[in-house]
Amino acid sequence: MTYNILFVCLGNICRSVTAQTIMQHLVDKAGLTAHYTIDSAGIIDYHEGELADQRMRNHAAKRGYRLTHRSRPVTPHDFERFNLIIGMDRRNILDLQSIAPSGGRGNQIRRMTDFCLRYKDITEVPDPYYGGPDGFEYVLDVLEDACEGLLGQLQARS
Repeated sequence: MTYNILFVCLGNICRSVTAQTIMQHLVDKAGLTAHYTIDSAGIIDYHEGELADQRMRNHAAKRGYRLTHRSRPVTPHDFERFNLIIGMDRRNILDLQSIAPSGGRGNQIRRMTDFCLRYKDITEVPDPYYGGPDGFEYVLDVLEDACEGLLGQLQARS
């Protein structure tokens, strides 16, 4: 059985695409590729079809991650296809809840920071889009931590 995970942020060009890539890396490294489908999407379709922000790609590349996903918006079908839909911040969570088909599946929507192991005091993955280089590095730190925690929780369940 395949477990399907969707990461979501506002435009799908910084945080969610990076979470997707980090999680895929961890799953592949653990030899679990066949057990997971991992994707990402944005609340808005403004960047649809675009690669991740160049600054995010540059910072991710320094850590060995290659961001190749092209932005796409969340669709109603995603709520049927994915077991877990993970938003990066409070606004993303509220937006996901508002577009989820009625009769949603309870715990399907979660916040990324719920899975952090080291960054336990934060409640959101900040959007680095309007910040400087330190913001992109911080987001990478948080996402690496949260993805490790998420994979650990998923492995503990199986």
